Amino acid sequence: MALEIAVEKPSGINVAEKGRNAEGETTYLDARLFMQLQVFTGARSLEPLQEAMEDSGLGGTLYADVLNPQGVGLLTYSQDPSWFVDGLRNLLNAAPFSGLTRRPEMTMTGRTYSIGYEKDLEDVLLRRPVRHACNPAWPWVIWYPLRRSGEFSMLSADEQRTMLMEHGGIGRAYGKADLAHDVRLSCHGLDQNDNDFLVALMGKELAPLSKVVEHMRSTRQTAGFITQMGPFFVGKAVWQRARMPGE
Repeated sequence: MALEIAVEKPSGINVAEKGRNAEGETTYLDARLFMQLQVFTGARSLEPLQEAMEDSGLGGTLYADVLNPQGVGLLTYSQDPSWFVDGLRNLLNAAPFSGLTRRPEMTMTGRTYSIGYEKDLEDVLLRRPVRHACNPAWPWVIWYPLRRSGEFSMLSADEQRTMLMEHGGIGRAYGKADLAHDVRLSCHGLDQNDNDFLVALMGKELAPLSKVVEHMRSTRQTAGFITQMGPFFVGKAVWQRARMPGE
């Protein structure tokens, strides 16, 4: 079901995400997707976890952890954050997940956001992240949080825009070549280590994802204004289901 995209600015404090329609008008949509990565160890077999996710009816991705031979990561998502303390909590406190050891230091939670020029806010905020994260053609993934320095927010809008364009240009080039695709989430106030953003890089092969991280290190934003990156979760999807919001 399509959501209503408003052109008139909401009154009072505006927490809606902003975009821009074909006429150049600013548009607003007060909707977003919350996504969470939970990481575990102690998984000697993947099959019970795959079966549990298949039976759950949920959308998401189960990853085998590249850095831990008994490690797994579980990505789930919902428009309603209450679901993480209702539905997901019940799933993780029951077998087979209850038999694993959770690694809380690796938990990553964020929300989708817009930059302000997107034409299709509903797709950007609710559907594209699911298509990317649950795409069987892109099984490899690197998830990591990052934090910008306070100095970045003190720069002029033009300076910020120039740096973000440099950063975004690299990502678009890798995406156009079908080497790497991304999911970007805001985690302000949602991250236990006070990070600002979560990034997931996914693709057909792992090496190009590593190359993206390497390439980004040379940008002015990363070199001069990123104070913290990681921890990194590196995985390969062993189960996926792309259940779109509203289905």
